[in-house]
Amino acid sequence: MFGMKSRGQSGPERDLGFGSALASESGARLLNQDGSFNTQRVGLGPLASLHLYDALLTISWPRFLALVAIAYLGSNVIFAFAYMALGPEALTGALELSPSNFPRAFFFSVHTLSTVGYGSIVPASVAANALMTIESVFGIFGVALTTGLVFARFARPTAKILFSKNALIAPYRGERGLMFRIANQRSTQIIELEATVTFSRMVEEDGRRIRRFYPLALERQKVVFFPLAWTIVHPINRDSPFHDLTGEECLRSEAEILVLLKGIDETFSQIVHARSSYTAEEIQWSSKFSDLHLREGEHVVGIDLGRLSDFEPVTAFTK
Repeated sequence: MFGMKSRGQSGPERDLGFGSALASESGARLLNQDGSFNTQRVGLGPLASLHLYDALLTISWPRFLALVAIAYLGSNVIFAFAYMALGPEALTGALELSPSNFPRAFFFSVHTLSTVGYGSIVPASVAANALMTIESVFGIFGVALTTGLVFARFARPTAKILFSKNALIAPYRGERGLMFRIANQRSTQIIELEATVTFSRMVEEDGRRIRRFYPLALERQKVVFFPLAWTIVHPINRDSPFHDLTGEECLRSEAEILVLLKGIDETFSQIVHARSSYTAEEIQWSSKFSDLHLREGEHVVGIDLGRLSDFEPVTAFTK
């Protein structure tokens, strides 16, 4: 319709790694707003597909701490039942071990696993001492493993980029532009931040409905510093796939804007990435972003991240 075939090569270099089948036949969004891929993989057994270390590094902190607490309490419960299974003569102290004093066995297990050892109750048989030795070694490895995981989670550099909830088709230098805003949610600094934006839509070719990908030229593809916010703009000119496109056509063609950010975390001196996307429903036409700058007199002193996604309608460029 406007030169798409020449700019929208969908060969291996332009399918972005989704594969021709998924890219052409899937009606769902390819990339979720949180950066995760909207795909499924089946056919592997539970053990083959289980990557425990990777999962423990990437799950949220509340889930990680909950798993650590469950593992700690569960281990003590198991060892407490093991001590009780050795009989009343296994442990000695202020109270004799009996089926009714599970708390005594449980807290002795806690003392052993944590190497506290108050001495109010002690193992009194060879079997109980052997079990205590096994639990002590288990506790040493457990503490070391948990410490290593906590350190790895803190040491792993990740980007926390805020994306505006919507992309806008807004006035831009006398014409129009596709734009969205991003900001660094953390106080750490990201430098040499680079953006790659790709426009995806379904088109009819040779009687088939297939998905095409179009790299979008940006007003500025890279910024050296990223202390506040960055409005990423794709100028809509005659070479843009948005030039003759309307909002209704975007909806019918299941359009999606894929965003990849890459920069250097100044704290760790390592490259970090962030991803997101905007579907046709999340593109606002004939709108512009509201001002988010904080001012003291005539000087800009900062931004209000709470207004990152705020926009207002404009009467011009209603296409």
